[in-house]
Amino acid sequence: MTATEWITDIILILVVFRQLREGRLDLKSFLIPLGIVAFVAYMYLDTVPTGGNDLVLIGTLMSVGAALGVAGGVCTRIRTAGEHILIKAGAVSAILWVAGMGARMAFQSWVEYGGGADDVARFSITHHISGDQAWVAAFVLMALTEVVTRLAAIFIRSRSRSRSRSHVRVRTESAPAAAFERTA
Repeated sequence: MTATEWITDIILILVVFRQLREGRLDLKSFLIPLGIVAFVAYMYLDTVPTGGNDLVLIGTLMSVGAALGVAGGVCTRIRTAGEHILIKAGAVSAILWVAGMGARMAFQSWVEYGGGADDVARFSITHHISGDQAWVAAFVLMALTEVVTRLAAIFIRSRSRSRSRSHVRVRTESAPAAAFERTA
């Protein structure tokens, strides 16, 4: 792994630790992780191989990424304080995020430094996976899927939270007027 790959992977892991402290849900909450995975996709995703069982590998890892992302988004605490929506990644959300990002780093390290290249090559031949680029695409798209589904879950939950809060505010603000109309 190059220094850039290590730095990028570590930054992706640290993104969730930034959210262990409760903070305001704003545009930065979405743009920073999306920007990082967009950079990773730009740097490493040259093509999406479709030969053999490449799409099965890619789809499988994307499904794992989606499951981790949705679970992480659901396990992120969302609450309102005044007009602001606050989020905080809980322990489960952090563990899921680190597990997904860490598993990719561990796999890459095992292949490059731990003697796993031959095992992956045998697995690829046995399962009709075309080669290195299929693995790269699968892991990059897994990370992208994990980030996007996590953010989507947080966004949907925050919208429903803000809608229910504005519904309560409208009902309480209209209550005095209704009481006044009955007495008049």
